[in-house]
Parts: sequence; structure tokens; C-alpha cells
Amino acid sequence: MMQVPEGRPTPGMAQADASQPAITAWSRVARRIRVPLGFVFAGVFLWLARPTGKTMLLSLLLVAPGVWLRAYAAGYVRKNAELTRTGPYAYTRNPLYLGSMMIAFGFAAAAANWIILIALAVLFAAIYIPTIQGEEGYLREHFAGFDEYAAKVPRLLPRLTPAEFPANENASGGRFSWQQWRHHREYNALMGAGAIYLALAVRLFLHHHHTVIAGLR
Repeated sequence: MMQVPEGRPTPGMAQADASQPAITAWSRVARRIRVPLGFVFAGVFLWLARPTGKTMLLSLLLVAPGVWLRAYAAGYVRKNAELTRTGPYAYTRNPLYLGSMMIAFGFAAAAANWIILIALAVLFAAIYIPTIQGEEGYLREHFAGFDEYAAKVPRLLPRLTPAEFPANENASGGRFSWQQWRHHREYNALMGAGAIYLALAVRLFLHHHHTVIAGLR
């Protein structure tokens, strides 16, 4: 194997080093704006949504598992305390974000509007991917075993079988905790999903009501 002289990076290495500060800077911005941007997107979503009973039912195929996955992951993760590698974290490094994506794209399907679907894909690419990269940079810096973990477990799309790690490497024992679930207030995801379905149901009712009134004129 060819050796690279010390202190003289290859062009590929130089390019990666040059792009790293830009990625880090944008990941910080993305973390700050993702919540307010989410509220703006929710307003646009409800304005453009054209749900039907069928699309709302089909959306449950993504929304329900997404809510469950977030709740399941919240009972395992101990943020900034340890590198969680058990439960859903043995399948994907970011089960919370994966659950959020499932919920969001499920509601995009319920809305039955291609503009919402495309805008959502752009939003995730521009905001959530840099956020994940920034958070992984923090984990790599603070937890020595992160690179080994990342080599076994994919960033987002889950593997088919759980990766195996020594159970004693997690101070918590790597078990699900209802206390952690309550601490992370993951019940908010369930209430939020219920509120969005209620809003879509009202939107569907009003659209149907206006259609009927227009037909009687």
C-alpha cells in the first residue's frame, strides 16, 4: 500500500478538510432553525393539504410505526450520558429521526399533495441530514467507541438484524426505561400526531361541506 507523507494531505483529504467547517457551520444553523421552520411548514401543510378518507387511512402505515419507533427509542437513549447501542439503536444510529421521517412522510401521503411531498424531502435533506452529521461529530468526539459502532450500524435505514455489542458497555444495562420515555416527553409525539389527524379531518369535512353547498347552488 502506498504511504502518504506526513503533513502532505492528498487532494481528496484537502477537499474534505476544507468542506468540514462549512458542514459544521450549517449543521449549527440547521439545529437552530429546524423547530421554527417546522411550525412554518405545518401551517403550509394544513393550507395545501387535500386529504381524503383513503389517504388518511393509508398514512397510518407510516405514522403509527413512526410514533412507536420514537417512543421505543426514547426509552433507551440517554443523551450526553452514554453511547446507546441497544434496542432500536442496534439497528439504526438515528431511530428518533427515522421515526420522525416516517411520521412526516405519512402525513404527506395523507395530505395527497405532491408539493408537500417534494418540500418535505428538501426540508429533510437541507435541515436534518446536516443536523445528524453535527450530532455524530459530537458523539465521535466524546465517545471513544463511536467509530466502531458506526461501522456496524447504518446511519438511518436500519439493518435487518441487530448489531451485537457487550451489554456491560452501557451503564444503564441497555434496557428500555419508562422513566426515560417520560423524561424525553415522547408522549408529545403521540398527541401531536393525533392533533394533526384531527386538523386533517376538519379540513376534509370543510372541503366536503363546501362541495355539497356548491352543488346545491
